[in-house]
Amino acid sequence: MSSKLILVLGCNGQDGSLISHSLLKQGHSVIGLTRSKPNSSNNLSKLGIEKDIKIETGKIEDHKRLLQLFEKYQPEEVYNLASQSSVGRSFSEPSRTIESIVNGTLNTLEICREINYSGRLFFAGSSEMFGETQGKADINHVQKPNNPYAVAKQTSFKLVELYREIYKLNCVTGVLFNHESPLRTKNFVTQKIIDGAIKTLKDKSHRIKLGNIEISRDWGWAEEYVEAMQVINRSKELKDHVICSGRLTSLREFLSKSYQALGLNWEEHVEINSSLKRETDIKTSVGNPLPLYNSLNWKAEIQIDKVIELLINKKMKVYN
Repeated sequence: MSSKLILVLGCNGQDGSLISHSLLKQGHSVIGLTRSKPNSSNNLSKLGIEKDIKIETGKIEDHKRLLQLFEKYQPEEVYNLASQSSVGRSFSEPSRTIESIVNGTLNTLEICREINYSGRLFFAGSSEMFGETQGKADINHVQKPNNPYAVAKQTSFKLVELYREIYKLNCVTGVLFNHESPLRTKNFVTQKIIDGAIKTLKDKSHRIKLGNIEISRDWGWAEEYVEAMQVINRSKELKDHVICSGRLTSLREFLSKSYQALGLNWEEHVEINSSLKRETDIKTSVGNPLPLYNSLNWKAEIQIDKVIELLINKKMKVYN
């Protein structure tokens, strides 16, 4: 594969930093857009690549700024991974969530239409747009979003589809189910659990509070999922795909496995607090991995036990 110049929007988030790392390893040149100049504790620094990519600051909602980047660099591929990504925060910050996701997506598409962009354009979708899944969801599963984040992702998904069909842009959406790494922010429950288990190992009096642990999710490993993004974006056929493991795990299981991996009984160190439950929490969310495998020969290899092991091992290095 020849070296390409690639633009990553949202380069300092979990997925943005991981895909930047992956692209650099392949010998590509990476331009990264982030809202503010990264500090020494950012994800790019954690991966040791902050000096290997060209970092530009700005918001994807800023039409003039984004147009400047497209005209200056003329990237061959673009990965739009920039947005407010917390479901919980989308309730307290609905305007910011909608603006960062929908306006950011529309702005990117409009610029590509205006300049007749001929490269490949990938958008990160979310399984949240499906709501409660009935069986394993593929790309045609019924969509019932039930939070501002999910509504914004659904709208973006439809916009990408529209611009591909009407304006013939080379744009696709990868609808991502839950995917983890140590680069996740602490407001995600999986990080809260892993951090809590490690801290409890060092201090048996440490406790965490959780809400509804009866929900079930399709969890995968983020480093794998950024590889799937590239496979989808480079495919000869422009087609949206679900990126998932196809395996369902309850939060109770995730909790139990995480503490058990450290020789702990979670029930002795975790408080279930009903006030932390959200009525809109999706009970079950799982994807169908077969269409992506059948079309592009990609499937998730890292299963939930390994996901937990990797999270613990990498986090332990931080705490030691």
